[in-house]
Amino acid sequence: MELPKEYASRLERLNALRAQGIDPYPANVERSHTIADFLAKFDNLAKHTTSVNLVGRVRSLRPHGGSAFAHIEDGTGRVQLFIKKDGLGDTAFAALMDTLDVGDFIAASGAPYTTKRGEKSLQAAHAHIIAKTLLPLPEKWHGLSDVEMRYRKRYLDLIMNEHVRETFILRSRLIGKLRPFMDARNYLEVQTPILQPIYGGGFAKPFITHHHALGMDMYLRISNEMYLKRLIVGGFERVYEVSTDFRNEGIDHNHNPEFTIMEAMTAYENYFYGMQLIEELTAYLAQEALGTTEITYAGRKIELKAPWRRLTMVEAIQNVLKIDVLKMDVAALTAECKRQKIASENIKTRQKWGELVALLFEEQVEPTLIQPTFIYNFPTEITPLAKKCPNDPRFTESFEQYINGWEIGNNYTEINDPQDLQKRFIEERKREKGGFGEAHQTDEDYVEAIMHGLPPTVGIATSIDRLVMLFTGAHNIKEVILFPTLRPEK
Repeated sequence: MELPKEYASRLERLNALRAQGIDPYPANVERSHTIADFLAKFDNLAKHTTSVNLVGRVRSLRPHGGSAFAHIEDGTGRVQLFIKKDGLGDTAFAALMDTLDVGDFIAASGAPYTTKRGEKSLQAAHAHIIAKTLLPLPEKWHGLSDVEMRYRKRYLDLIMNEHVRETFILRSRLIGKLRPFMDARNYLEVQTPILQPIYGGGFAKPFITHHHALGMDMYLRISNEMYLKRLIVGGFERVYEVSTDFRNEGIDHNHNPEFTIMEAMTAYENYFYGMQLIEELTAYLAQEALGTTEITYAGRKIELKAPWRRLTMVEAIQNVLKIDVLKMDVAALTAECKRQKIASENIKTRQKWGELVALLFEEQVEPTLIQPTFIYNFPTEITPLAKKCPNDPRFTESFEQYINGWEIGNNYTEINDPQDLQKRFIEERKREKGGFGEAHQTDEDYVEAIMHGLPPTVGIATSIDRLVMLFTGAHNIKEVILFPTLRPEK
């Protein structure tokens, strides 16, 4: 670690504090009010209180001979301190001014005071350092603007950029509001394994680890779906989990290897109920977090209030590309993909009819879905865990919700026929042998579980990260994850 020049001078001031017998890092501190509370109750405190104890980080310091003005900041707000030599005493005032730096944490006590300019302040009768800093904050006027550095040193990003703090406060509020929404509908919040002997619930490459005591490889979960369904078998009718999942995949503006998602299972319902639940939940979260169901992203207004548009995948492709995929075979679909200038390497990996239909949708239709839209009835080949449509087995009772051209979640009526599921697992093994590295793994324990009986069930999922991106206008998922995955700095 290369230390700045200012480190040496701050270290001198730290040693000066210790030489005076002052502990620069005391364990206890007296605090009577947060800054927000102090400002909210200022008028009453000014009338009835002679001493208030505040703490916070020094964000500005302006000495003026026998006095000084400073602004301190805690987790709730910022306030001005007025520090006078007459109030602290000559020795204490000199000691404080000789050792105090911007960025230090300070405790101050005194009376509420209004400056001539009308600024609510605290006139300090006592003040002392409670945590001495050895490294400075980024420069005042430039702040912390380097994007890569902001992600690597999120703690500085949070100090210097108020909108970043607001983003993560909103994220916390969103998750906090999700729980009472689900609880009010009789869903039980559960915790399922993060370390799994078999990964499943999606198409993804896993992170692999090794359990030494058991002598076996294990996987960080790519989804919690398979365990939530086991709980439905076990007799719970409505379960959900806000979970951190992991996928060993590339990083881009919408993907991080470690991400947060809410998944839920509902017994005795199908995918149309799932659509209703998601549109109600999304509008509710926007209203609670933002005070409105209309958001603006990249200059476009998006209305999240129900009802959302609903199209089958076939209808969506027909609307945008003006073709009927039901009348096209594999050769015709391949030719259409080439005509649409889809990358040849993507076409080569799609050998089946349903895979090519999905490729056309993903490449040419998905980016056009700006207003909230449910796309449903996905091809069977790409939805191995979804129940087939009774009137057309080429498709399944599956859907995804799209907002701003992004997929927000993958959902479907669950297969509860163990024989059908076993056939799907056989097909997935064939895909894996054919070179599809993200094929769903065969989970014999889960097959055995549903042999004991899985009632009709719908599973839903919604991305917490992408909702926060929408609600805050973020253009990179790293903006809404406190500590995103990054390449090594060196």
